[in-house]
Amino acid sequence: MVEKIRILVIDDDESTRDYLRALITKNGWRVFTAESGEQALMEMEKVNPTLVTLDLVLPGIDGIETLRLIKEKDQDVPVIMLSGHGQAKTIVQAMKLGATDFLRKPFESDELKIAINKALEKKKLVSEVEFLRVKVQEQSNSTFLFGTSTRMKEVEEIVEQVADTDITVLIRGESGTGKELVARMLAAKSDRSSKPFVKVNCAALPSELLESELFGFEKGAFTGAQKRKLGKFEYADGGTIFLDEISEMHPNLQAKLLQVLQDGEFSRLGGEADVNVDTRVLAATNRNLEEAVKEGSFREDLFYRLNVVNIPIPALRERRADIPLFIDYFLTKYNEQYHKDVPFLSTGTMDTFMKYAWPGNVRELENMIKRIVVLGSEKAVLQEFQVREDHPATQKQFEHEGIDSITESDPGRYGLKEIGKRASQLAEKRVIARVLQQTRWNRKETAEILQISYKALLYKMKESGLSEMS
Repeated sequence: MVEKIRILVIDDDESTRDYLRALITKNGWRVFTAESGEQALMEMEKVNPTLVTLDLVLPGIDGIETLRLIKEKDQDVPVIMLSGHGQAKTIVQAMKLGATDFLRKPFESDELKIAINKALEKKKLVSEVEFLRVKVQEQSNSTFLFGTSTRMKEVEEIVEQVADTDITVLIRGESGTGKELVARMLAAKSDRSSKPFVKVNCAALPSELLESELFGFEKGAFTGAQKRKLGKFEYADGGTIFLDEISEMHPNLQAKLLQVLQDGEFSRLGGEADVNVDTRVLAATNRNLEEAVKEGSFREDLFYRLNVVNIPIPALRERRADIPLFIDYFLTKYNEQYHKDVPFLSTGTMDTFMKYAWPGNVRELENMIKRIVVLGSEKAVLQEFQVREDHPATQKQFEHEGIDSITESDPGRYGLKEIGKRASQLAEKRVIARVLQQTRWNRKETAEILQISYKALLYKMKESGLSEMS
């Protein structure tokens, strides 16, 4: 059902109020009246009008001041000024404060009707534009986040299914995969979207400070606590709290979090009374929580309480088809931000990016594109990129296996042919080891990158003594 238009008439003259009431009611709109600016401001709270007609001359606070106060309460409500004293200076002042129109008394009924319809149509158009802008932004964010890969489409389906619920969600994935973006998408698509979204990084603070950050404290709870401080859970009341890196929370604090999840209540540090909150909890981790439970560093009951719905975010190397999408997005974003013009990457750079394992995931890719845009060159970035590929562990492992080491102990021991063969084997071993590290020892993916069969990779790993490194 469409909500009826509500018009607030503000005029100190009773006959004018009656005339406007009859005229507005005749057109099917609801009418509310006020005799002064002070009364009008109170009516604003009760009525939440769709439109206001405002007399310029009022007892107490005048029409201009009333207009200013109305706009402070509701910037978007259209206000039509009515006056028999239409001085140019006053009209300009009213328009600057946000008046939609200015009619001189006396006016024809059709004149007011046209002004009201014009203001309502403009408001409707502005609302539609804003609605479409938000929808386009949501669609853009969704396309950017979920991409086109099958794995991320599965994530998107889960988000759509659980977003508009109060279910606790555990988001899992490596650093830089976009866990916070998924959390924000869950909040944006929920019925809590207009309420606060509060993020807390559980690894950023020591346990004592994290407790006061989450749950607040009372005055005198500890040295330096000079007044009461509300915790993040209270700030997120009615909305969503996102606990990032939940695995780093101390076990003692985990018990308090469990109480919030079970009962929706807690006590501030130094407090005696319980605080009740209605806050949805989303959590994220890049660690294996099952292993943490076995080790005793994470409470089993909390794990099961958090793990109601599990959303695994795949690493970027597992969704390579989305890399071009991310590149286009970040190029557009940083070209606009830094007023640059880097429309695309060269074929060679794109090929390199598609083959790289991206251990830092989307965050690493974003930083790489940002540097390319800022520097206006791919060359310097690719040099650093090569250094990133040469992981320290790989270099340390092979730093004593260079060509020089073959002949250092006995220069005359090997013939040139043997040296060439050994150099080839060492080079091949280095490449295989490097790609294995990039793929986190995913042999199938390594074989695909090296363009050899899985069986051939296993043979070469065994021949090079790499199988034991897995």
